[in-house]
Amino acid sequence: MQVIDWDLAVATGTRLVRPGPQVSREEARQAVADLRRLSREAEGHVREFTRIDTETAPQPATIVDRPGWIRANVDGFRVVLEPLTERMAARRDQTPAIVSAVGSRVTGVEVGAVLAFLASRVLGQYELFLPPDPTGQAPAGRLTLVAPNIVNAEQELNVHPRDFRLWVCLHEETHRVQFTGVPWLREYIRSQMTEFLLASDIDLPALLNRLRSAADTVAEVVRGGEGNLIDAIQTPEQKEILDRLTAVMTLVEGHGDYVMDAVGPSVVPSVADIRAKFHHRREGGSRLDRTIRRLLGLDLKMRQYAEGSAFVRTVVERSGIDGFNRVWASPQNLPTQEEISRPERWIARIDGAPALPGANGATG
Repeated sequence: MQVIDWDLAVATGTRLVRPGPQVSREEARQAVADLRRLSREAEGHVREFTRIDTETAPQPATIVDRPGWIRANVDGFRVVLEPLTERMAARRDQTPAIVSAVGSRVTGVEVGAVLAFLASRVLGQYELFLPPDPTGQAPAGRLTLVAPNIVNAEQELNVHPRDFRLWVCLHEETHRVQFTGVPWLREYIRSQMTEFLLASDIDLPALLNRLRSAADTVAEVVRGGEGNLIDAIQTPEQKEILDRLTAVMTLVEGHGDYVMDAVGPSVVPSVADIRAKFHHRREGGSRLDRTIRRLLGLDLKMRQYAEGSAFVRTVVERSGIDGFNRVWASPQNLPTQEEISRPERWIARIDGAPALPGANGATG
């Protein structure tokens, strides 16, 4: 049973996505070569600064265009949603075939439209969830950089191309180091996401109630109000799980932002100019763009960068980088959402806890 028509999602997304910036073939080739080279350079800077060791050999970054990003994310979604798909397949007899067929096509179009919107904005990401490799030889994750979006951003911001590309690579390589250097982190996030999905109300009356709530949320946001679709369609149990997921992702994203700015001054000469212009760009956009970002919860992601970075900065200032790295010792050492807002509470809790092995095997 298909919850989402994935082929239709890809077809819709690739049809709706806007084309990238107009560049010559040579400029495109040079951008791809630069990003591959700078991602490897950034990886060394990040490992040295974060002091997170990993036995995983670094892999070259995968450079994609906008349709390539859409296809990659559909592959990832299929892996993430597998537990829910299996659960719904087990209840196949309870759902009329026509409802399943129509529903999967509707959601396929919706997912494709969302991906088309995001595909022109995402600069890069570390893909945590890839389809299984039958040989077992492929890495578990993959660093992906979206070349047209990086080129488009540097042109819009009027910043130094080499500096901007390295700055972006510093952030994304931090995520690769996090997930290859902290063995339990990927599985922790995956288990929380699985728990979140399986806490869904998948009986028809409950689903209709949540869809009505989502429609009310859309109308409210269009009028300028608060709220997002993610909040509107959650069960109470899911809200608790999402709090944990939000806390860990705020930490991960904030750590990436902190590292890119801490390392930046020594290797990115124009980092201050880039940061100021990029922050302004994050806050900007048309009213329609801002409305869609709010509906999809992307404004929450923007807050995660700021709040997570402030948490990391405060802890490093008070406890040093080794003191901060105790956060990677175990899931129990992760900060709660409240502790991210009040870093001194996390420091007090961890200082009072028994010493645990760190991410690199050292004690904190």
